[in-house]
Amino acid sequence: MNRRMLTKEDEAAGDEVEVRREDQDKINKFSRLHQRELNIEDDLKAKNKEKEELDDITMELELADEDDTIPYKIGDAFFHLPLPQAQEMLASSASRVEEEVSALEDKLGTVKDEMTQLKVELYARFGRSINLET
Repeated sequence: MNRRMLTKEDEAAGDEVEVRREDQDKINKFSRLHQRELNIEDDLKAKNKEKEELDDITMELELADEDDTIPYKIGDAFFHLPLPQAQEMLASSASRVEEEVSALEDKLGTVKDEMTQLKVELYARFGRSINLET
């Protein structure tokens, strides 16, 4: 991304476009969408980390003995469960997290599509006098 300041000629040549109410609404919507995008990306990172940790735990449990009881955290308490039951609960947790990741990715795609559409509309109206690069 190449950023530069406008020269005096570019600044003087810039056409002043009046900002209408609907333009301001689009700019505000773009800003809200950008904030939502950042929040969704943060949530997505957290869910991916949780998924990775669940995968690591699943791999560790494959090495455990069948007779072992496994401390499994539910809420704030740990319960000692037989290995097969702990593996089953881990699998269901992993699939739930995968569904959440998929839903977040869909939301992120929708937000990015809306932002792209707003960029097209606003750049068509304001040209170089507006910067919507995030």
